[in-house]
Amino acid sequence: MFGFGGNTNSLTMNEPRPVSLLDTGVQGVISRPLDRVDGPAKVSGVATYAAEYAIPNLAHGVLVGAKIGCGKVVSIDVEAAKRIPGVIDVVIDFDTFIRNSQQGGETKAPTQGVKDIAYFGQIVAIVLAETFEAAREAALSIPIEYEYKAGTYNFEAHRDEAKTPPPSMLQPHFSQGNPDKEYDKAAVKLDVTYITPSQNSAAMEPHASIAVWEDDALTLYGAYQMPTSDASQLAQSLGMPKNKVRIISRFIGGGFGSKLGIAPESVAAAIAAKQLGRPVKAVMARQQVFDATVRRSNTEQRLRFGCDTDGRIVSFVHDSLTSNLPDEDYFEPVGIGSHSLYGGAHRRINHDQVTLNLTLSGSMRAPGEAVGMVGLECAMDELAETLGMDPIELRKINDPAVDPEKDVPYSSRMLTRSLEEGAKHFGWDARNTTPGTRREGEWLVGMGVAAATRNNQLMQSAAKVEIHPDGSATVSSSMTDIGTGSYTIMAQIASEILGIPVDRIVMKLGDTNDAPAAGSGGSWGAASAGSAVYLACEALRDKLAKTMDVESDGLTLKDGQAIGANRQTAIGDLVGEGIEATGEIKPGKQEKQFTQASYGAHFAEVAVNAVTGEVRVRRMLGIFAAGRVLNAKTARSQCLGGMTFGIGTALHEDLIHDQRNGKLVNRDLAEYHVPANADVPQLEVHFLDERDIHANPIHAKGIGELGISGAAPAVVNAIYNATGVRVRDLPLTCDKLLAGLPPL
Repeated sequence: MFGFGGNTNSLTMNEPRPVSLLDTGVQGVISRPLDRVDGPAKVSGVATYAAEYAIPNLAHGVLVGAKIGCGKVVSIDVEAAKRIPGVIDVVIDFDTFIRNSQQGGETKAPTQGVKDIAYFGQIVAIVLAETFEAAREAALSIPIEYEYKAGTYNFEAHRDEAKTPPPSMLQPHFSQGNPDKEYDKAAVKLDVTYITPSQNSAAMEPHASIAVWEDDALTLYGAYQMPTSDASQLAQSLGMPKNKVRIISRFIGGGFGSKLGIAPESVAAAIAAKQLGRPVKAVMARQQVFDATVRRSNTEQRLRFGCDTDGRIVSFVHDSLTSNLPDEDYFEPVGIGSHSLYGGAHRRINHDQVTLNLTLSGSMRAPGEAVGMVGLECAMDELAETLGMDPIELRKINDPAVDPEKDVPYSSRMLTRSLEEGAKHFGWDARNTTPGTRREGEWLVGMGVAAATRNNQLMQSAAKVEIHPDGSATVSSSMTDIGTGSYTIMAQIASEILGIPVDRIVMKLGDTNDAPAAGSGGSWGAASAGSAVYLACEALRDKLAKTMDVESDGLTLKDGQAIGANRQTAIGDLVGEGIEATGEIKPGKQEKQFTQASYGAHFAEVAVNAVTGEVRVRRMLGIFAAGRVLNAKTARSQCLGGMTFGIGTALHEDLIHDQRNGKLVNRDLAEYHVPANADVPQLEVHFLDERDIHANPIHAKGIGELGISGAAPAVVNAIYNATGVRVRDLPLTCDKLLAGLPPL
């Protein structure tokens, strides 16, 4: 995947990088809240999304989903569809249409045919027509005959059949010491179970692809977060060399994990375009996005804490059940945050999985932490109450000095400081310690807190930077921007190191013809691709210094000028016909020698109507420490989005399947409830100043998913503080609160 020859500045993170050019640069743009460089293109409609490329001679494709939850396709009446005016063909390829394609962002791309139906809505064909309307009419009316089989759709009915899944993002089972024995001996015990439902990413832009063939080479314009690995998946699915597949994904209207791996529309469009001999566009309807991409798995989490009377955890158990399709190896890593957030010598963190004929379970924003922290942080709130202790103090007491499982230090860790700073800013000392007793008319008011953590990852990535004779620069990489600000922060990194103003830097992202990168996922994008840009700029800075005949540390670059040895020269005059360098970053020993994660704390205040059970989130505060903040505005935006996701998890989101056939009942944005404007108060975000020299040369850590981790349990804990009603089955809708609310 990688390898560029002698013009590459490559770094493997085997040693810490205490000195960063971002601290010595004088351009003064790094960390500043600059507006998005791609903003004008987006608001003016110039930015081209996957379905918007003007490709000549384009045929329109509409996908056809199965109308049964388990069984076989016996026949599809293609001729009936072709009789509709404008319809060109119906493409069916049971050998190549992938049964499912979202392996949580892994490069594996299954190539099972879809004659065997595993879930309701599974894509079985694509109708091609001269117009979208004709294709849609045929797709909705095409006769399909099925052979029905008995499927498994009810999680509760099959929970006792759960099995241990194979290793995926982490080992499914972990045990240390003797947690059961120590739990039995503990002075204080807590044993609770929390339940979270399935969820959908519900990104604004639906999945879409345009497939164009030139001889035996395929170009796919798609809405994909990780083009480099997606191209490999697509090539594998089609049985062709990966160097013959190009993916272009310049602008993406949100993904949240649903666009990590290829989805059925890309494979269907590619097959249809090849067979038809002309380009094909396939855009999923919103209902098909819900039906046939990915969901976050439902979870059942049992947490057991055993501690001494001072609140120090001795025994810690987090056992979880999730669900997925048959033969899938991805499981929601519910306990990933539990491994290192709190101490406790005796611990068990287990994941088991129930096989169901429901939509594929895969990665959704902060896989693991987003729902796993619900169980963990709500249980910590319950433990604090059992002990008669402030919830913040309990967390501080159990903040470990070293990783409790690996016995290695943390690269940086500001959990306690986040809690303390948040308590001060939020006014935690005004919290009523007796739940259900603070009233404002018919409203019950309470506060809640939860810790935040998200593991930090560095992924192999590359970027090329060119300086042109006119003094401008171009940064290119297959890295993507899914609304997170990649275009902007990578331009800021290049600007700070090279001394070239941001408005003179051209950004080219989202094309696999450019330097390969890990893409946007797992909160690794900014740090990984940003470090690659850093390394390329470091090499160019050295070239400029050599041309100026000065040492690199004696060179100052600012506003397009190179200054050194009492001389000042325009940067463009030093590059001849232009210079370029490629930077490449790789993970190394630092990730094993240190546990790396971002940390924070969420605070929420809610009001619950004592008559109706309506919950209103009045205010939320997030305090976060994620290494260097590369752009204060885009970083804040990421946290605001995550906190909004947390409100949705706590109060709204619930993906419901018909337990007779697995069909999604609420499969659009009218029925699948996400937070709207009236649900979200003014959110406050603060960042703690931090550098992580063990993470990468830019000292930044992942932030995109930190904002959601812990947000939901802060709201849930606040509801308990307001009402005295403890609900352990999310979301907390009115019906679950009403019976327990105190009288007026």
